[in-house]
Amino acid sequence: MDKANSSIVSEFVLLGLSDSQHLQLFFSLFFSVLYVVIVLGNLLVIITVTSDISLHSPMYFLLGNLSFVDICQASFATPKMIADFLSEHKIISFTGCIAQIFFIHLFTGGEMVLLVSMAYDRYVAICKPLYYVNIMNRRTCTSLIIMSWAVGLVHTLSQLSFTVTLPFCGPNVVDSFFCDLPLVAKLACMDTYNIEILIVVNSGILSLSTFFALVSSYIIILITVWFKSSAAMAKAFSTLAAHIMVVTLFFGPCIFIYVWPFTTYPVDKVLAIFYTVFTPILNPIIYTLRNRDMKTAMKKIASHYLRPLKNFEMPLVGNDFLY
Repeated sequence: MDKANSSIVSEFVLLGLSDSQHLQLFFSLFFSVLYVVIVLGNLLVIITVTSDISLHSPMYFLLGNLSFVDICQASFATPKMIADFLSEHKIISFTGCIAQIFFIHLFTGGEMVLLVSMAYDRYVAICKPLYYVNIMNRRTCTSLIIMSWAVGLVHTLSQLSFTVTLPFCGPNVVDSFFCDLPLVAKLACMDTYNIEILIVVNSGILSLSTFFALVSSYIIILITVWFKSSAAMAKAFSTLAAHIMVVTLFFGPCIFIYVWPFTTYPVDKVLAIFYTVFTPILNPIIYTLRNRDMKTAMKKIASHYLRPLKNFEMPLVGNDFLY
């Protein structure tokens, strides 16, 4: 412990995505647009779900919370990444680095459980429709949200419990656009074999268990619908196909990076972008634009807020004719 507390590294250098000045300018503009779309898109989902009474149901309650987590997940590193594209020195403090590790595991761990909760909601709705109202009541929905944040918190605290005590006595270059735990742990001035095992066990169990729980729920739903009708089967498959695509894009990179955390591949940066940037932008697109109720509610909200503008503009047009 004395050695661990003698860390002399006060900051880390982030290499980012590219060394090319032209590419960095392009990435800065590209990810700025993506980040604005992520925030506005997910905020629109949250506003729609909370404003429209017809969407006050367990499925949309979970969807609104997913959008909130997506905003948080996209915000822990993306703004700094965009700023670093325009900066020559990409530096982050030791405290800031630890904070990024804390938030990425908090939000990703919470989202994994939240996606399982959404799959459970669909399972109850399709496989046990007569008991849906009794099972998915307000208390159950609140418990699922609390559980998702609790699991994320326990997951990230368990990761940090052995990270903050690592001795960093020299190397401080992180080959990524944010402080990813496997890359930061590799810089410690000690044998990190035991740390590798802990990371694999912690992140691997959470990722794989939630992924298999999702896949199992989808299989059960498809088997249940298979015996009902071909039309119901086609509708369920169309809905689940979108869910499966989101789950694959989110869980695939997480499992690849954290189950083999200390084997570095060039594609790791691309995979990290998938679950930090692309997944938060895909969720509102897939879960809302393919949903008839959400599109109807968004149109109602848009017409409600645009109508006062039209009423305000009409007298101005009339006054022009008077002159």
